[in-house]
Amino acid sequence: MAELRRCTRCVLPETHETITFDAEGVCNICRQQEYKQTQIDWAAKKKELDVLIAAHRDKSDYDCIIPFSGGKDSTWTLYYLVKEYGLRPLVVRFDHGFLRPNVIENTRRTLRKLGVDFHHFTPNWKVVQKLMLQTFLEKGDFCWHCHTGIFAYPMRVALRYNVPLVIWGEPSSEYTAYYSYDQPEEVDEKRFNRFVNLGITAQDMLVRLEGAVDERDLKPFTYPPLKELRKIHYRSVCLGSYIPWDVKRQVRIIQEELGWREDQVENVPPGYGYEKIECYMQGVRDYIKFIKRGYTRPSHLASLDIRNHRMTREEAVALIQKYEGKRPPSLDLFLEYVGLSEEEFVQIALSHVVSPYEHDPLKVLPGEKLHDYDLWSRQGAMPRKEAEVQLNRWRQRNAQAGVTNGKGAP
Repeated sequence: MAELRRCTRCVLPETHETITFDAEGVCNICRQQEYKQTQIDWAAKKKELDVLIAAHRDKSDYDCIIPFSGGKDSTWTLYYLVKEYGLRPLVVRFDHGFLRPNVIENTRRTLRKLGVDFHHFTPNWKVVQKLMLQTFLEKGDFCWHCHTGIFAYPMRVALRYNVPLVIWGEPSSEYTAYYSYDQPEEVDEKRFNRFVNLGITAQDMLVRLEGAVDERDLKPFTYPPLKELRKIHYRSVCLGSYIPWDVKRQVRIIQEELGWREDQVENVPPGYGYEKIECYMQGVRDYIKFIKRGYTRPSHLASLDIRNHRMTREEAVALIQKYEGKRPPSLDLFLEYVGLSEEEFVQIALSHVVSPYEHDPLKVLPGEKLHDYDLWSRQGAMPRKEAEVQLNRWRQRNAQAGVTNGKGAP
């Protein structure tokens, strides 16, 4: 980690998306947190939320849509809106394909305790596989189907049920600077195109896959037309824009009130059993981030604790040195899902390295297998011939573009 410049207050490095440093070496994410903690009149914000909810209550079959993964943030959002306001929401889950057993049980327990309607959608796995491989090739991020589906599909459900109010959990300014706490952040198409879809629309994907999927297959990943949303006078907001977001406090409450249970995540330190427990590909996602950017989830978690005055910077540095840079066992499963060899996986990830980080594969250590690893589905491996079609097309495009692959040939 010595080669990367890091924030002098937290431990985020210069390869973190949207990060900048001021004259004191403090990053813009930390400065946003200062603003959040000292400048915002949260009592006034709460009154704004009161007015917003009052304007939408009892206007259709449901008072609002709550997008829901079953993780800590969406569970807290659902809990808070039902308990604080007595809302009748439609809870909407977009299933990304990798839900872990504990999250499924947490969901069942939460829905029964709160007594709410639940809408669950699982997209075509064959389509998901192709999308995963294509965006991993092009962006070094295989989660395009998840990013876009989670934010587009609930808006389609809002239209279908004529429910104009959609309430999400934390604002993005908790983690990045695409928005800051002094800017209004609506979860709309502008935000969707700013960073959610990685700069690739569903129409772009249709072209890039050259007929391998139907346009109708991509509808769940496509933001609905703005004119249709305007007809129902939609609002799509973050709960964290109206109440101060504090993950650890919220986790304690949903544990006590709903019996929500933590879990382990690959290469995440003890004490953070609430973080990203809903996806069994999380370890692979974090590993790719390490290859590309030279840091991973422990840096992010420790930085949050520093900003909330729960950890010193020295403790954070020791933590990330101990837990970052390990190969997750779930990588074997991912390679089966997308039909790649590990050598190809590393080459592709290296082609997306963010300067000035320089990855050294020889320093990577093996990570530990999780307790529920053997319960994860092995169904639906991508045939090698199908993967080769996309892989070869990507190589040819790079060759035509003269990409010699600075940090790894295609």
